[in-house]
Amino acid sequence: MLPTELLEHRKRGEELTPKRLPIDTTNLELASEAIAIFKSAIGETQGELSRKLADFEGDFPDYRVRRGFAHLLKSKYSTIEIVSPLPPEDLRRRVFALAAQSVPHPDRAAKTLDRVAMELSRDLDREIRPELVRDGLYADLQENRRLTEFDAPEPETLLNFYNLSQVQGIFYRASDIVINAYRNVPGQYKLLFRYLKLFGLMCYIEGDADHGFTVTIDGPTSLFKPSTRYGLSIAKLVPALLHVSRWNLTATLHNRDRDSGNWKQGRYSLDSDCGLVSHYPPGKEFDSMLEESFAKRWAKLDTPWQLEREVDLVPIPGSVAIPDFRLVHPDGRRVLVEIVGYWRPEYLRKKFAQARKIDAGGLAVSFVLAVSERLNLEKAGVKIGDLPVPIVWFKGKLQPKAVLEAIERVATVEP
Repeated sequence: MLPTELLEHRKRGEELTPKRLPIDTTNLELASEAIAIFKSAIGETQGELSRKLADFEGDFPDYRVRRGFAHLLKSKYSTIEIVSPLPPEDLRRRVFALAAQSVPHPDRAAKTLDRVAMELSRDLDREIRPELVRDGLYADLQENRRLTEFDAPEPETLLNFYNLSQVQGIFYRASDIVINAYRNVPGQYKLLFRYLKLFGLMCYIEGDADHGFTVTIDGPTSLFKPSTRYGLSIAKLVPALLHVSRWNLTATLHNRDRDSGNWKQGRYSLDSDCGLVSHYPPGKEFDSMLEESFAKRWAKLDTPWQLEREVDLVPIPGSVAIPDFRLVHPDGRRVLVEIVGYWRPEYLRKKFAQARKIDAGGLAVSFVLAVSERLNLEKAGVKIGDLPVPIVWFKGKLQPKAVLEAIERVATVEP
């Protein structure tokens, strides 16, 4: 995404509109020029790349666009690494120790590099040239790191990425976002809710699968301390939302006026016909390392219960729950499993409130809640004594055997 200083938007009243570049010949040529610079810099240092980009930026009035292209190409498509036969700190120690054994003289430097190169070639069993030793001495400095790989995008792809990044920047200082997900196929709902979980966003979901859902998300400026990191998580949801077929959103924004320095409130709206292009894949298999670890451990367990990642939406009064896993037995029994390992107090309160509603709604579904012992439930104001669903406690990793014991107690054959 783009840093704040490269974001551009217009304001009419309270409505903000981010800058979006048309996909035309002029902009495609500019994007091609930026891409060509990175291609030409493969193998060169970051300092050399920066000088080329400075020439590209020049004193053109569209310098922010040019700088934005460079930022996106560097952050997403480039691999910049330390290139040295040894970690630079170790290499410096080795070279300086050898150099200290003789009287300082201009001719000694080349001989020292030759000797170190010969020793490293022997130790590493490959040819190390003196030039590589010389360049590797301070290869850990930012300007000396090298562009080793560049996965060049198409010019149109870069333009689409730039336009999307401008829109994402709108949400860095949002106080609240409301998403209306219209009637979609169930898989579209699941995708949206999975992304909400993936980015750890505090949200409240109302509605049902027949009529659609309203998702209210607390933005970073609604927290006790505004969190830039949380604002980035909000922004990351935008390209994920583009994979959902029918939706719209409205956001309340708080931005600092560049002239006065005062904070001003604004509004922003977006919908599924916005024309933005997502660079995200349709979805990830797991939302967290905790879930992935549990799935891998379950696969090694000797049991007829089959673990499924894609689960049904579970309607509860006024909202919906999306458990992490579904366990299916050949005899027809099914159990939904939800893993609670996230610490934010508001998230915990809402999660346990949903667990109570599952029973309160009189739903014929077997349900198991796995809860980390590391969570400070007391501080979050969560009481679990009256929970109607069984709980499996875990510390670092969720053990499949503990879950298996719990589901055998609660699973029933569905009619």
